[in-house]
Amino acid sequence: MNAAAKARVDKIGAALAAAADATAYLADDAKTEIRICAGTACHASGRVSLRKAVDKALADRGLTETVKIVETGCHGFCQQGPIIVLRPKGIFYPRLKPQDIDEIIETSVVGDGVVERLLYRHPQTDEVLALEKDIPFYALQKRVVLSLNGKIDPYSIDDYLAHDGYKALAKVLTEADPTAIIAEIERSGLRGRGGAGFPTARKWRSCRSNPGEKHYIICNADEGDPGAFMDRSVLEGNPHSVIEGMTIAAYAIGADNGPVEGYVYVRHEYPFAVERLRAALRDARERGLLGKDILGSGFDFDIRINQGAGAFVCGESTALTLSIEGHRGMPRGKHIRTAAHGLWGQPTNLNNVETYVNVPWIINHGAEEFASVGTDTSKGTKIFSLTGKVVNGGLIEVPMGATLREVIFDIGGGMLPGREFKAVQLGGPSGGCLPASLLDEPIDFESLVAAGSMMGSGGMVVVDDSTCMVDFAKFFLKFTAEESCGKCVPCRVGTTRMLEILEHISAGSATLGDLDLLERLADDVVEGSLCALGGSAPNPVLSTLRYFRDEVVAHVVEHRCPAKVCRPLIRYTIDKEACTGCRACFTACPVGAVTGERKEPHRINQKLCIKCDACRQACRFDAVRVESGKPSLVEGSRK
Repeated sequence: MNAAAKARVDKIGAALAAAADATAYLADDAKTEIRICAGTACHASGRVSLRKAVDKALADRGLTETVKIVETGCHGFCQQGPIIVLRPKGIFYPRLKPQDIDEIIETSVVGDGVVERLLYRHPQTDEVLALEKDIPFYALQKRVVLSLNGKIDPYSIDDYLAHDGYKALAKVLTEADPTAIIAEIERSGLRGRGGAGFPTARKWRSCRSNPGEKHYIICNADEGDPGAFMDRSVLEGNPHSVIEGMTIAAYAIGADNGPVEGYVYVRHEYPFAVERLRAALRDARERGLLGKDILGSGFDFDIRINQGAGAFVCGESTALTLSIEGHRGMPRGKHIRTAAHGLWGQPTNLNNVETYVNVPWIINHGAEEFASVGTDTSKGTKIFSLTGKVVNGGLIEVPMGATLREVIFDIGGGMLPGREFKAVQLGGPSGGCLPASLLDEPIDFESLVAAGSMMGSGGMVVVDDSTCMVDFAKFFLKFTAEESCGKCVPCRVGTTRMLEILEHISAGSATLGDLDLLERLADDVVEGSLCALGGSAPNPVLSTLRYFRDEVVAHVVEHRCPAKVCRPLIRYTIDKEACTGCRACFTACPVGAVTGERKEPHRINQKLCIKCDACRQACRFDAVRVESGKPSLVEGSRK
């Protein structure tokens, strides 16, 4: 290293050291901390009242100066919220109420014990697990992107700096050739985590190679999939990691290639994410980590926040750039790539939140370390939001190549008591529904596409045997039909016609010819749609016809819903042997369809019954039964 290069390295290193406030409290696992999850889920389940109770308990005991309270981002185990973790031991207390706090402080902070009744219990073995690291939900994950979620205060830049934050940025700023950074990302095998899995380095190199007055870096945080909350949780829990990843990308693409500017496009419905990102941007500018002459390197880069209005189609790159420009978000043809002609007509690089956060880890640990995790074609880890009919719902991160069984049953704890696994839908509303026979398939880009699904941004919805697959597919198709921008006919009209056929199937009025028409129409929508929203919208329908065809045919031929969900194909009856005449169902029925005298078996008038399920829920004797089949085809229905 020559003298000029060494001087540059020393200057940047000194600037990074100066950016840290030595007087600030730095997160340290050896210090006594009460970490309260302040993610959206825990906030909704009582985080504010819990914090007030903790403040009072510590004040009453004179511990406010010796015990640090850290409100962190999402811990991931959302189903167990609100959550508190006591450090340094790592004692995990889930589902707390304010009245539990005094006992916890007295026993586990002042004292050296645990409150056993408040600890986590394994859902299968009933074993009491005191430490966060021993709980299978956490122990079986491999956290890279989420490594600091639940550990640092998202409002504290010093917490992030204390955990090697901005170290990767300082390292790349010492590189004389930004193309070396792109080469490192290429060696890592990082692919975009937004859904398509496009090689990240190839996109960066393409954007860099296209000339323009200015280059743009966009972070796509327009997370619109039902049940998905990966990007939101990362922005809420560790916003500086997103800033650092975007800044490294900006340096690689535009350090010696003209001005470069950044945008984070985030949903307006994510107030915590926006608030914490805004604070992080302010602090990064104040410490010289963003803006003019970053860390004295001579490199300029800043980031703006643009809040979307909630249109699902604005997750598509060309619709997103139009939205930032102030136009209606509508996709355009892919013959012109965003990397060449994107925001304001300039070369634009667009990755999602998770992709950018992987970048500092790769720079710090090396491309080979990142590439050692995952499969031959899908490297690293992937975050999933595990939701639906599963015991342990929440946010998880696993190596690429992990199986669906490992995620759903080992980490997710399997199905709810008394239920059986039926399907898992991956990839958001445009993903496919996979059956139990594919539980041992690896989760990677190619395997999921071959199975008729997709990685998507990471939504994973699990359903059990109480779910009707026709109704399930209809839910997702209805979402995509409503979210269509309407620009192209195959998507605008095709999804609507497909939805109409599904409605006929669930009503028992469809024919086998309708199934053939549904498949042909789905293929036409895939082939003819302008963007990926329309091109992938039929996936839930096509995968349902592929793996659950018998259930669909039962609706059409036998006029019954095997899962007893589709209202036109079910009938409520009362078992006269089990009925005690308690009149609970009579009182619950909103339309007066239940008749009968007190202490005598009751009956349900099929002509009046609206199948609202109120009678079954009210019955304490399991006397109300749901039968599969049209009322006119069920024995005794005309009596």
